[in-house]
Amino acid sequence: MANLKEIRNRISSVSSTMQITSAMKMVSAAKLKKAQDAITAMRPYSDKLTELLQSLSATLDADSGSKFADQRTVNKVLLVPITSNRGLAGAFNSNIIKQVNTLTSTTYANHEISYLVLGKKANDAFKKSNKVIANKSAVYDDLTFDNVAEIAELLMNKFLTHEADKIVLVYNKFKNAATQEVMSEQFLPIVPIASDVNVNLDYIFEPSKAEIVEQLIPKSLKTQLFKAIRDSFASEHGARMTAMHKATDNATELRDQLKLTYNKARQASITNEILEIVGGAEALNN
Repeated sequence: MANLKEIRNRISSVSSTMQITSAMKMVSAAKLKKAQDAITAMRPYSDKLTELLQSLSATLDADSGSKFADQRTVNKVLLVPITSNRGLAGAFNSNIIKQVNTLTSTTYANHEISYLVLGKKANDAFKKSNKVIANKSAVYDDLTFDNVAEIAELLMNKFLTHEADKIVLVYNKFKNAATQEVMSEQFLPIVPIASDVNVNLDYIFEPSKAEIVEQLIPKSLKTQLFKAIRDSFASEHGARMTAMHKATDNATELRDQLKLTYNKARQASITNEILEIVGGAEALNN
């Protein structure tokens, strides 16, 4: 009977876990819808702004180019891993941490590396290296463009003051609820348009083309960072919803197996009791 009690306790524990994971799945599904709508609406604006900026920059003379497009020798690299503040999202956070470690040990192995982290999971992973210059995990408490713009301005300042020669964003790009793509995206200096792309801008510019570029660049960079964080935010809820869905399925399967084990054990116990009663009665008759 002690064995039956143990199985009943396990069934109760698994059922409670299943209820929790099911609730977390529904919460993430609700948050995902809002986050997905936000990033879907933002992408066309962000992509068009980047396209316009690159096209304008490609037509400027080298001397009149932007200070944010300074292609200097890269000695100091600032990596910006974007993770979540919470776990239980499958490989969502570990994929980012793995990608940053890969970049650190391969692509930028001979460079001076530092980190500006967004998300407590990234901070936990890299704080022991003593290379974290800032932890901006609190941005998720109020994810607005103005709050993200402050972080973008900090990154731009790091580049202008030569504290970083190259800044790279590492984040999960949202594709759908079950799929996220790990991105390593250069933030600064601005990536020049490919030389084989034909740029034809038959426009009259007022004010000058250079002034327009200088005004567009900070806004474009802020938008780029905001889009990356929005992508990561939507990916987080998609990954968590998928992880909780799988966890709920696994808990359901385990509960069913435990119930079957419990019924078999109970049936065996009842059978043994019957055999004992029959054996005792038979002994009395003899």
